[in-house]
Amino acid sequence: MDQPRSAPAPGKRLSDIPWSVLDLAPIVAGSSPSRALQNSLELARLAERLGYRRFWLAEHHNMPGIASSATAVVIARIAAGTSTIRVGSGGVMLPNHAPLVIAEQFGTLEALYPGRIDLGLGRAPGTDPVTVRALRRDLATHAERFPELLEELRSYLAPPAHPDQLRVRAIPGEGAALPIWLLGSSTYSAELAGRLGFPFAFASHFAPQDTLLALHVYRSHFQPSACLEAPYAMVCVNVIAADTDEEARRLSTSMLQQFLSLVRGRPGQLPPPVDDMSGLWSEFEEALVREKLRYTFVGGPASLQVQLQRMLDETGADEVMVHTQIFDHARRLRSYEILANDVIPLAARTA
Repeated sequence: MDQPRSAPAPGKRLSDIPWSVLDLAPIVAGSSPSRALQNSLELARLAERLGYRRFWLAEHHNMPGIASSATAVVIARIAAGTSTIRVGSGGVMLPNHAPLVIAEQFGTLEALYPGRIDLGLGRAPGTDPVTVRALRRDLATHAERFPELLEELRSYLAPPAHPDQLRVRAIPGEGAALPIWLLGSSTYSAELAGRLGFPFAFASHFAPQDTLLALHVYRSHFQPSACLEAPYAMVCVNVIAADTDEEARRLSTSMLQQFLSLVRGRPGQLPPPVDDMSGLWSEFEEALVREKLRYTFVGGPASLQVQLQRMLDETGADEVMVHTQIFDHARRLRSYEILANDVIPLAARTA
């Protein structure tokens, strides 16, 4: 079982911690889910070669620009097409599913790819209220029941002391050496992860306002457990890397446009970049989008080193997960190459 390390010493450098990838299998304008999923596999293979630690996929529903809704299925494809990188959910929204089903799905994944699967769990629906009803989920009651659902899931994954006495068992699943992470965009899951002694991942890439508070809550409530002796916090951020600052800023306009559509209640596919955003949004919308994307780092290698080091000093993150929304697939791959080879650099640490 992959055991996250305790927090590195203060003053750590970018190359002192692991870096990972969050992928939403983005469907760009004019493309298809099939192409998006193939692009995700190509990105995972590149991430493995570059030395990234994990490749996680996120559960979202009714989103025209995201192809990772059947998260466990996509994880299976990515794991089959790679050999060493850890693959997991970032995350699966537990209240959308019966805990037994998640135990069986991820127990099967662990049986197929032993020692490589992570189970990241969230409590949000990952969609809009209408789709919540289509998922047969009661948003209010299920959110409140998250700790209960989590405990039920853990019971299915635990090694059974007396299997002959159990009426319901997760097969595959029971006894699986499967790391469970709690994901959050507020302090709720941070406190729960701390009390349970779980690793915690915070969604700074779209909920930056509570980042530092959530990390403090997690660390201050942490209690050692069988899976973790010290708190282990991962922060997810947006990164757009290019050879120059100017090119990176232009590439980032695809993400800005997509988030603007989401703010307007009209989620869509990832659009091509533009030279100027000024005519596309109001001053209020620009301020709202930029505030929501505050943990977004854009630039060439030199400026990114400064930005990301400042973020690391601020958060004390034990690991950073990178989300990159770029319209052109080749430039998206190139962004991860620049980050790994020129900014961190990962190559020196993993050689």
